[in-house]
Amino acid sequence: MKNILKLLRIHQYTKNLFVFLPLFFSMNIDKLNLLYDAFIAFIAFSLVASSIYILNDYLDIEDDRKHPKKRFRPLASGAVSLFNAKLIASLLVVSGLSLMSLVSMNAMYILVFYILLNIAYTIKLKHIAILDVVIIAIGFVLRLFVGAFSTGLELSSWIVMMTFLLALFLALAKRRDDVLIYDNTGEKMRQVIDGYNIKFVDTAMTLMSSIVIIAYIMYCMSPDVIQRVGSENLYLTSIFVIMGIMRYMQITFVKEDSGSPTKILMKDKMIQLVIFLWIASFGVILYEH
Repeated sequence: MKNILKLLRIHQYTKNLFVFLPLFFSMNIDKLNLLYDAFIAFIAFSLVASSIYILNDYLDIEDDRKHPKKRFRPLASGAVSLFNAKLIASLLVVSGLSLMSLVSMNAMYILVFYILLNIAYTIKLKHIAILDVVIIAIGFVLRLFVGAFSTGLELSSWIVMMTFLLALFLALAKRRDDVLIYDNTGEKMRQVIDGYNIKFVDTAMTLMSSIVIIAYIMYCMSPDVIQRVGSENLYLTSIFVIMGIMRYMQITFVKEDSGSPTKILMKDKMIQLVIFLWIASFGVILYEH
């Protein structure tokens, strides 16, 4: 059971919390009926995401066996049989889609698109440099749309763009870790590494981080956002966004440990504190009126 749970990568479910962002930014996080629908959508998306992780592990089993960390994954190590992995993945897809259809058919269509996109990514598109990280970023945007459709809320174009840019930044940081392994050992963890080097990834990350910060500040100072929120103080929360991005860049460039954004989120106390302070300050400003 422990190996099966590891196969599902439950720790990656933190990514699916993006489903709740439309509720938070629209100031409806306190609406229990909408929160319930978003929670069901979160569970459904998580089930399907686990099936995609299993598919990815199945197709990458030989490459994972060469990776210093991924070789301990359940399929690469042989802890879970291929037959059981296929069966579990099938059950997860059916369960996830069925559950999502109970909340919103539009959200289910987005989930189907997410599945097809990730199958294409796993089979072919992940071998195309730049496109591979763009597709990862699109996956986070799709989570936003699932959250919007499942709750019937309108999704802000600002939130979509900032989510895409931030996810692109994180995907590049993850790819940097693969480049470092190749530079240090000569082992290609991914074929797509031929399209990257440290200089390119570092420059792209710096570019994305700058655009994310500028976009966030512009969002906070946008007249329509100020009118909707009813406060001109939203820009104050940008300090935590800047601190969070700087801390992540420190982990990436100084500690050179950016292989798993999820694990960084779960283990790094400073990032956890910054996120908490951002949510708290943002929430106070949003709900003070």
